[in-house]
Amino acid sequence: MTGTDFHIPTLTTERLTLRAPRLADFDAFADFRASTQMAHLGGPVDRTTAWGQFTALAGQWALRGYGRWIVADRADDAPLGVVGIFHPDDWPEPEIGWSVFAQAEGRGIAQEAARATRAFAYDTLGWSTIISLVSNANSRSIALAERLDCRPDGTFSHAMYGDMTIWRHPAPEAA
Repeated sequence: MTGTDFHIPTLTTERLTLRAPRLADFDAFADFRASTQMAHLGGPVDRTTAWGQFTALAGQWALRGYGRWIVADRADDAPLGVVGIFHPDDWPEPEIGWSVFAQAEGRGIAQEAARATRAFAYDTLGWSTIISLVSNANSRSIALAERLDCRPDGTFSHAMYGDMTIWRHPAPEAA
C-alpha cells in the first residue's frame, strides 16, 4: 500500500534479513555514503546529504509501494548494505540496485540480496521484467550483473551518473 499507510515487508535468505531501515543503521549508512565506494553512485556525500538519502529509503516504499531494504546479517542484525528496487523519477524503469558496506564486500551479500529482491519483484509484485543500471566503470557491479544472468539491453544516460548499461534480468520463468 502507498501513502501514509504503508508497510515495508521483511525478506529473509540463508544469511540475510532485508528489512526496513532503523535509526540505528544510519551511522553505517552515512559512513558508506562518505566513502570512496560511492564514486559510482554520485558521491562521496556528507552526513547531511546521507540523511536525506537514508530517509528516502522509506519514502519510496510509501510513494511507490516498493523500494530498497537495509540488508542485515541474520546472526547479529548488523547492517551490511542497501539492496532493493530503486525507481527515481528520471529512471527509465524500476531497477534492482545494490550497494554493500565495506565489511560485506566479496562475500556474495549483494548477489544473495539481489536474488531475493528479484524474486519479490516477480512473485509478490507480479512483474515480468526488471533491470539493473550499472556504470560502465564499475567492474564489480558488471560482474555481479553477469552472475545474476542479466544481459546488456541498451544504454541509459543520466545527467549526474553519466552513461550506464541497462542490464535486463532474466524473465521469471528463467530466473
